[in-house]
Amino acid sequence: MATSPLKPLLKNKSEGAALLQQWTLVNQSAVCITNSDGEVLFGDEALITNNGIAIDLHHQTVGFVHAGEHGLFLSNLLSALLQKETDRKKLGTEVLHLYQELNVIYNFSEKLAATIDSSLIAAYTLEQAMHAIPCESGVLIRWNETTKTLEIPANIGISLFNHHRLQSNLSLLYQLGYSGHSAIVENVEDLKQNGILKEDVKAIMYAALKGKHRIFGAVILATRTQEFYTAGHLKLLVTLALQSSAALESALLFEKNMQEAKERELSMLHIHNATRKFVPEEFLRSLGKDSITEVQLGDQVEKIVTVLFTDIRDFTTLSESMTPAENFEFVSAFNKQLGPIIRHHKGFINQYLGDSIMALFPRHPFDALRAAVIMQQAISKMNEQRGVKGLLPIVAGIGMHTGPLIMGITGDEKRLDAATISDTVNTAARIESLTKNYKAPILLSESTYDHLPEDDQFFFRYLGRVSLKGKNNKIGIWQCLNESMGIHLTSWVQVRTDFEEGIKAIEKGEPQKASVPFQKVLSSMPDDRTSAHLLDLCLEQIHQQPRQSVANEENASFPSPSGSGN
Repeated sequence: MATSPLKPLLKNKSEGAALLQQWTLVNQSAVCITNSDGEVLFGDEALITNNGIAIDLHHQTVGFVHAGEHGLFLSNLLSALLQKETDRKKLGTEVLHLYQELNVIYNFSEKLAATIDSSLIAAYTLEQAMHAIPCESGVLIRWNETTKTLEIPANIGISLFNHHRLQSNLSLLYQLGYSGHSAIVENVEDLKQNGILKEDVKAIMYAALKGKHRIFGAVILATRTQEFYTAGHLKLLVTLALQSSAALESALLFEKNMQEAKERELSMLHIHNATRKFVPEEFLRSLGKDSITEVQLGDQVEKIVTVLFTDIRDFTTLSESMTPAENFEFVSAFNKQLGPIIRHHKGFINQYLGDSIMALFPRHPFDALRAAVIMQQAISKMNEQRGVKGLLPIVAGIGMHTGPLIMGITGDEKRLDAATISDTVNTAARIESLTKNYKAPILLSESTYDHLPEDDQFFFRYLGRVSLKGKNNKIGIWQCLNESMGIHLTSWVQVRTDFEEGIKAIEKGEPQKASVPFQKVLSSMPDDRTSAHLLDLCLEQIHQQPRQSVANEENASFPSPSGSGN
């Protein structure tokens, strides 16, 4: 049974009870007040008659006054007091609802201010809506302008929506939100028939998500109860949707900017990765730079490095039988084999010079030597494959020299180039050229040799001091025997003394005396091409230039490699 609205008005110590009590004392008249069911709420039950005067509230009888001639006055008075109390309660309820609404909006604003994630904003929107508005399920749908598809970044409550059907129904989106309207829909039969809503849904309510110049989605709530939504609920949902729209648009713009920034970063990284293939990272690090964007014209540094040159012998002969494209592929395949070996041994390629390679080893000459040995081994494996195909073998010489070198950025304001300028480069190039004359796969200067640690895995022999073009002083050169064709270390040990005796005689300018030990070496090692070359030089000097030393004969003109300076 519902509580009579009169009872709170006439309860003890209430305003109505006090007023009636005072009236009965002043007028010395008795009165009885009952509710519509006949229950006595005030006064003497004996005064109850069948002709009590009705007390009305909103055109409904809520009680009766039994007071004789004063009954009409008291009925009007109680009706007025009852209306006043009802209005006061209604106002209190409205104030409370308004406070609750403001509290919801304030809490929602705080949550929105704490994130820039569009998915979290969508989830917060539904959480606040479900907390403040009676509903059992909610979804937020959003149009993705990039993919041209509907998305559901958030949903809440029990499953009353068919997400797949909702996302595929563009016409519904235009109806629910994209029109810019917000509404309560109590007739949802069409949505049920289309499979978008479950059968037990009684009503839905939606509000559009509006940006500055577009509508990009909607918030939709659903309920299975008979208590349909009110205008107040719709007003609150619209308020939440407006707040969410501004936050979502900012978040989507932020995400778009972040994506564009990420794409720019990936593009810059791609450019950086491509650029560093042209300018080695080791070169930049030597200049104290982390990126090529930091270099400036005139940047330079001086270091002690080992410069290594390698060159394919008789490349012209090899290339005569090839087309330009085949030539390019051959050189590319050759470089592809040797480049990784150089990098693996802590060196870096300064330049690819056609069929030649110039590499720098800034750490230790031992790195360059080990790389050279492995490179000659790789060339041997390539020759095995070429032999199967009936192709000519590749013969490559490797020369190296250790000394000071300037690495820097040269050129002009419009065109920069990473350059190495030093006599060390020229010396290394000329030593590499000597490998052709000496028939030696690997030659190194005395400067490089002197910096090598004692190591049993490498074997060397001294070839004497020679004059190089452009240099006043002679330079000692050494041959690494590990990869020298025709050199067997067991045989070498037996003839080592004879070979060294021949070198000493050459340095003294005594070709006649030097020829004898070289002949002994070749009798034991007939495939020693270096000894054969030295013997030929001695015999040539004996017959043509008896007084000219073999060292002067070696004073040949060797071309300066491209980009190495003079």
